[in-house]
Amino acid sequence: MVQIINTVETSADVATENVAAVNKAENRTLYASREAIHPKAAHGTFRRLKWTMLIVLLGIYYLAPWLRWTRPGDAPDQAILIDMANRRFYFFFIEIWPQEFYYVAGLLIMAGVGLFLVTSLFGRAWCGYACPQTVWTDLFIWVETKIQGDRNARIKLDAAPWSFNKLWKRGATMAIWLLIAIATGGFWVFYFADAPTLLRELFTGQASSVAYFTIAILTATTFTFAGFMREQVCTYMCPWPRIQGAMLDEESLIVTYNAWRGEPRMAGRKRAEAHGLKVGDCIDCNACVAVCPMGIDIRDGNQLECINCALCIDACDAVMDKVGKPRGLISYSTSELYAANVAGKNEHWNWRHLLRPRTAIYFTVWVGVGLAMLFTLLHRSQLEVNVVADRNPLYVTLSDGAIRNGYTVKILNKRQEPRSFRLSVADLPGATMEMVGDSAAKGTSFDIGVEPDKLKAVKIYVSTADHETLEHERSSFLFKIEELNPKGDIPAETATYDALFHAPDGKE
Repeated sequence: MVQIINTVETSADVATENVAAVNKAENRTLYASREAIHPKAAHGTFRRLKWTMLIVLLGIYYLAPWLRWTRPGDAPDQAILIDMANRRFYFFFIEIWPQEFYYVAGLLIMAGVGLFLVTSLFGRAWCGYACPQTVWTDLFIWVETKIQGDRNARIKLDAAPWSFNKLWKRGATMAIWLLIAIATGGFWVFYFADAPTLLRELFTGQASSVAYFTIAILTATTFTFAGFMREQVCTYMCPWPRIQGAMLDEESLIVTYNAWRGEPRMAGRKRAEAHGLKVGDCIDCNACVAVCPMGIDIRDGNQLECINCALCIDACDAVMDKVGKPRGLISYSTSELYAANVAGKNEHWNWRHLLRPRTAIYFTVWVGVGLAMLFTLLHRSQLEVNVVADRNPLYVTLSDGAIRNGYTVKILNKRQEPRSFRLSVADLPGATMEMVGDSAAKGTSFDIGVEPDKLKAVKIYVSTADHETLEHERSSFLFKIEELNPKGDIPAETATYDALFHAPDGKE
């Protein structure tokens, strides 16, 4: 199928675009090459909204790794960092350790429920405004338009034989696409290492092979998906169009062609009215099809391929202004409102349509998970202790008849300052401790210093000759950790760990 680029003038200086909706289901075939879609530049409220979202989202993506946040010690001074080597996640003043991965799980749950909430309210607003595929494709199309011209010029260039003009325009376009793709992959790896250091290593050839490989993969996928596959990623590869059907209901806002007002569509409406024919507001100019980046005709109804970007609304509103008709022939509407207007009730959307059981449930779950995470984050302890008992042997019988067990005590200091702790045992009569490497031979407690944001592991031997204790094969006791000399008004933290003391079976 060849896209025809000539236009036919209609009344009020509105040009009819002779464009086919090449990506609608009945026009697709698995045995034909993809037909390039060259969307016409749209202007209006939703196009400005998309530009705003693009600038904000790309700004966050490209600038976030360079934000600094001072941390003591050898911790990296980067505000947002996923430190895989040291198994940490930094987000400004928040530091997530591996054992706190449930916070990441909570964020993923919030993202999923939030996506369900947005979809039930506004249809595929994520796809139309914030999806990375949409954002980078918009940017690539903008570059293409600036170099090769708007829709008609790009179609002519496609059909033209190869020449110097075509070669340099295509070459310049792809060169800029490639630079954007390289920057996309390059800035992604900055989230996993200190950005200034990694940038220097990348240019001097000292970065790890993983960094170069990651940049190469993301460069290739960005260049291919946003430059050449575009709507095919949304149509064939993304599962969300199939899932969204379960998220929508009769009151979800989706981009809708109001056929009750637009049909029957006719280009020569004045001539038709003069002959007494009934005509709708749609003048069949195909402006909505020409601007659609997905290559569909919104007048065919709700479709899997529609990403709800609303550029067709901008195009149609501009045409309605020219022909002196009210805006909103294509608009965000709901199935319920559409049915009501078909029945002649002339109803309009208002914010109360947002409040319904489905959205209330999604919002409650989203807020609940967020508040639970916030509460645990604000009240989490900055001290953790873990004890690993020796397994081979479980115990050793000393020359004086006492029984000794070995333990590795791990103390985690989550604060960005050095702290001292006192380690002792409780509920084990007659117990004494010996710390490997300590000058003191034995004692009932030991003072241990832990550096900022570090874990310290010490080897401890616990011994007892208490006859009552040794009569049991296993006895429970506690390791106690008490903070010494806390700074300022911060209360001292304590932690305990339930451990087992093993002894020979007293019945033997």
